[in-house]
Amino acid sequence: MPDSLPILTLGGGCFWCTEAVFVRVRGVVDVENGYSNGHLARPSYEQVCSGDTGHNEVVRLTYDPAQVSARQLLEIFFVIHDPTTPNRQGNDVGTQYRSAIYFSTPEQEQVAKDLIRELEAARAFDAPIVTEVLPLSNYWPAEAYHQDYFEQHPNQGYCAFVVAPKVVKLRQTFAALLK
Repeated sequence: MPDSLPILTLGGGCFWCTEAVFVRVRGVVDVENGYSNGHLARPSYEQVCSGDTGHNEVVRLTYDPAQVSARQLLEIFFVIHDPTTPNRQGNDVGTQYRSAIYFSTPEQEQVAKDLIRELEAARAFDAPIVTEVLPLSNYWPAEAYHQDYFEQHPNQGYCAFVVAPKVVKLRQTFAALLK
């Protein structure tokens, strides 16, 4: 995999959900669950869940812009999670579940801000978008058992009732972008 491919990091609640969606998107060549934008170096899952590290559960997407654009990735992102609830997604509550776009390039920042303005102007949601748009900082990969979680545990309760519907929504809404 060439090092020159762009990376976009997204916080959309539990990373198992977000990962399960983006591994199915054409042009996404790697998805890694991790933690970012907190103050502790090399945090563990338990530390992040305490809410004391400032980290967010994220997916780090490496993608081929010849196959999928940052805008398309962000359009998917805004469909598969609720960007209007601060520090929560469904029953998952805490600062580690905040809606966030952590950009790696100025172009990604601009695309994110433009899309949020468009969604707000169109009143796409019943409440204001609270997604933070910040440069990626202090990223650390999640433990191995968090990687490919849905693929390995599709019948586990959380996966069956929370993750699977997001995958279905992706298939219904973005069929043209599937691998």
